[in-house]
Amino acid sequence: MKTAFITGITGQDGYYLSKYLLEQNYIVHGTIRRSSTFNTDRIDGLISEYSESKKLNLHYSDLLDSTSLTNLLNLILPDEVYNLAAQSHVAVSFKNPLYSAETSVVGSLTILEALRNVDKEIKFYQASSSEMYGGKSNISLNENSPFEPLSPYAAGKVFAHNITKLYRESYSLFAVNGILFNHESPYRGETFVTRKITRAVGRIYHEIQNKLTLGNLEARRDWGFAGDYVVGMWKMLQHDTPEDWVLATGESYSVQDFVKIAFNSVGLDYSDYVETSEKYERPNEVNYLLGDSSKAKEKLNWTPEVSFEKLVDMMVKSDLKLAQQEKTLLDQKLIKPTWENAKRI
Repeated sequence: MKTAFITGITGQDGYYLSKYLLEQNYIVHGTIRRSSTFNTDRIDGLISEYSESKKLNLHYSDLLDSTSLTNLLNLILPDEVYNLAAQSHVAVSFKNPLYSAETSVVGSLTILEALRNVDKEIKFYQASSSEMYGGKSNISLNENSPFEPLSPYAAGKVFAHNITKLYRESYSLFAVNGILFNHESPYRGETFVTRKITRAVGRIYHEIQNKLTLGNLEARRDWGFAGDYVVGMWKMLQHDTPEDWVLATGESYSVQDFVKIAFNSVGLDYSDYVETSEKYERPNEVNYLLGDSSKAKEKLNWTPEVSFEKLVDMMVKSDLKLAQQEKTLLDQKLIKPTWENAKRI
């Protein structure tokens, strides 16, 4: 029975990865940040199912607290470490550049140093990002494509990527970088554009709000399903040698494409409900991202299973249910409309 240690276990990827590993009979340890409220909503079902058997274990820690991370790694001595935690919202990274960069830089460096001194046999996965490429050209990007980061988030990720490679080559650590292109799901945070769209579709369909305001509709991304991508993460650490890997679908769609499919799925014309505002545009836009995961397909036997259309449909159906529940509570006056929704009604 293997043991895995996951930072960022309460996020979208943390949920899907921990679920997958638990189903593979792993013992899973994850870090959560201490706050005045519980922030484990995504993994509450896993906690109920696995915590009593001690297969799922949560620990208070923080990427910026090197002592706690090092102590945990010494205590647990996992077989595999997955560093997924970060301030991952690109637009927010412009408003909080120091914190955004620190979470990527300090966390990865702390873990790598700990592994170098604790046990070099522990395998390490670093969550890199397609945002590192910059997206200035309409070309397909692979492991050898140059990085041109256009945000504090991306710049921090480039450092983490390079330091992981440096430790691998300098200290013979089994350390890999997973360069994942955009991957979404019903568990995506509501401030990310894809989830913002599908939440709005559900609320508009159930007449809770009547408009959706977005930024640049022409930006194009390579969008896949997060549940497929965590399998790729795991496969990277099962490979014979530590390398860097791109995971992507090989197809690029615009934000407008996503919006159109999402609204069409409930019989609505997006042009009746969607407006744009410069307020939601980035200071430095990444216009086009398209990934080439030929290496992962050939050497890891990894391919994404969920198509773009199925991904959008999956997210809309989930958010229609949430909106129906919200509508019921509003009609029964058991909750009040949020300020944002109140001004839309």
